[in-house]
Amino acid sequence: MRTAYRQQLDEFAHDLIILCDVTKDCITKATDALMRTSLASAEGALSNADQLEEVRLRCESQAVGLLALETPVARDLRQVVSSIYIVEDFTRMGALAIHIANSVRRRYPDPVVPDDMQGFIREMARLVSSMTDSIRQILIDPNPDVALEMTANDDAVDDLHQHIMRVLTSRPWPYSTRSAVDVALLSRFYERYADHTVNVAARIIYLATGLQPEEYIRKREQKQIEADVEKRWAELERQFRNSNKDREI
Repeated sequence: MRTAYRQQLDEFAHDLIILCDVTKDCITKATDALMRTSLASAEGALSNADQLEEVRLRCESQAVGLLALETPVARDLRQVVSSIYIVEDFTRMGALAIHIANSVRRRYPDPVVPDDMQGFIREMARLVSSMTDSIRQILIDPNPDVALEMTANDDAVDDLHQHIMRVLTSRPWPYSTRSAVDVALLSRFYERYADHTVNVAARIIYLATGLQPEEYIRKREQKQIEADVEKRWAELERQFRNSNKDREI
C-alpha cells in the first residue's frame, strides 16, 4: 500500500518536471517568434497549450487523490500542497508565453518590437529562460540556497521592465501608439513570468525546509552568526593557550 503511495508521489513530482519542460519550450518558441518575427515559432508555442492543460489536469487529479485517499502528513503533505501551488504558477507562466506568441501572430508579418527596443526584451527573455532552467534543477534537487539565488535574476528583470516603462513615458516615442502598447505588454509578460518563477522557488524552499523564504534566510543568517562566534571563541582559546605556553617557557 505504501509502495503505491510513494509511487504516486514520485509520479506527481515527475509531472511537475514535465510541466516545467513544456513551459520552457513554450517560452523559448514564443521568444524566438518575437525576435525573428517567425509565425512558425509562434504557432509552435501556441500548440503547447493543449499539452500544458493535459499535464495540469493530471497533476490536479493526482493531488486530489493523494489528499483524499492517502492523508499525507509532515513532509509528504508539504510536497502535495506546495506542488498544487507550483502547478498553478506553471499554468500562468505558460499562459504568459502564449500571450507573447499571440502578439506575434496578431502583428505578423510586421515585427512587434522596434529594433532599438529588442535588446531589452531579448535580455529579459534570456533571464527568464535561465530562471526556468534553475527551477527545473531545484525540482530535481530541492536546494533552498539555489532557490534563493533566483531573486537576483528577478531583480534584473524588474529593472529592465522599469527602464522600458521610463523609455515609453519619459521621452518622445518615435513609433506608433500601438507599438508602445505592444512593448509595454510584452515587458509586463516577461516581468510577471519571472515573478512566477520566484513563487515556484519559494514553494520549493517551503517543501525542503518547512520554512517560508524570509524565515529560512533569518535561520541561515543566525546559523552563520553562531558559526562565526564559535570560530572566534576557538581562535581566542588557541591564542590564550599559546600565551600560557610562552609564559611557561
